Amino acid sequence: MDKEKIVVGLDIGTTKICAIVGRKNEYGKLEILGQGKAVSDGVIRGMVTNIEKTIHAINKAVKQAEEKSGVIIGEVNVGIAGQHIKSAIHHGSIMRDSREDEISIHDVNRLVNDMYKIVTPPGNEIIHVMPQDYTVDFESGIKDPVGISGMRLEADFHVITAHTTAIKNINKCIVRAKGGKENLEIDNLILEPIASSMSVLSNEEKEAGVAIIDIGGGTTDLAVFYDGIIRHTAVIPFGGNIITSDIKEGCLVLQNQAELLKTKFGRAISAEASENEVISIPGLKNRPPKEISIKNLASVIEARMQEIIELVYAEIVRSGYQSKLAGGLVITGGGSQLVGVRELFEYMTGIDARIGYPNEHLGKCKSESVKSPSYATGIGLVLSGFTAINERQEIYNGFQLPLAGNRVVKKDNGKEFFKKILDKTKGLLMDDMNN
Repeated sequence: MDKEKIVVGLDIGTTKICAIVGRKNEYGKLEILGQGKAVSDGVIRGMVTNIEKTIHAINKAVKQAEEKSGVIIGEVNVGIAGQHIKSAIHHGSIMRDSREDEISIHDVNRLVNDMYKIVTPPGNEIIHVMPQDYTVDFESGIKDPVGISGMRLEADFHVITAHTTAIKNINKCIVRAKGGKENLEIDNLILEPIASSMSVLSNEEKEAGVAIIDIGGGTTDLAVFYDGIIRHTAVIPFGGNIITSDIKEGCLVLQNQAELLKTKFGRAISAEASENEVISIPGLKNRPPKEISIKNLASVIEARMQEIIELVYAEIVRSGYQSKLAGGLVITGGGSQLVGVRELFEYMTGIDARIGYPNEHLGKCKSESVKSPSYATGIGLVLSGFTAINERQEIYNGFQLPLAGNRVVKKDNGKEFFKKILDKTKGLLMDDMNN
């Protein structure tokens, strides 16, 4: 791979929109050349709701990243999240013409592509189809069926869908983010918890069994891995912003004051907060300062965090892998920086946990701030652009990755847009599973 290849990740989050520019160094580590950040006013719970505000924020973040990196940004790897994301297990099968010939990559490719034809609820599109275990002539538990003789080829598939409107809104924001001939293009569209997993999980953890929990501003994203394969995904419509809202209402303060209280003095476990410690914040016009008890603040935060953890654990149980997570839990995202959040997860789930920092793949960086869990998704999106597609995978998926400069969107042909986006993400994801 050309070490001078430059990739840009664009994380369109509920709290912030972040553009990260990176390249691989001679040691294969990711060097961050520059980053840009803007407040995200047009995104609610991971979904773009106000296109104009989102375009403005993307422009600001991209411009900052260009100035810091000295790179003109043309293509971006974009994450998709939001409570509209759904996942389910579907079963597929095909009959082959000959029992004598071994199963080929073409046969597997035909089975996978058939899953993209399954009926989805109106207004939804399939964004990822991920094979789990294969079955050949009723012999199950096969990871790679290529080269095995058999007539009937079956597999369970983890199918992820997203609202068509959500995908279109992201696309509108990207292609309109710059004027004239400098419109941005989408290189890859990838589910955000999968992007986060690329930056904070090791291959050993994915093999042993691990759940990644990305606590963002509007949503908490979950992905469960086992035997190196992603087994379950979920998006919970609560994140750091709802904790801020609880503080605002519970402590009767302004929104920006509630956010500062959370980040500077917040704790996830109230028992560890001092009863005698008090914070004084300025009062409203002609009113005396307001005093907030650290203990009361922690109680408000703990109540909401417990609810989020309960919902996360319910999804882990629903996946059926709660007793197989030798790698434990990896907590990342801005919400993971709350004091005591790791301990609360361990206490409520009984599973070992750690905070996920995107350091493993990083080399020299111009800014140390990108090593924060808040940037795990953005770093993962950059890494996704460097995901190697080997020869076999190109054949396996039945297409070549589009070259730089290809236009992703044609306004007069929505179907072509979806086909190109889904083809790209399918190839990227299948390769990540097999690494």
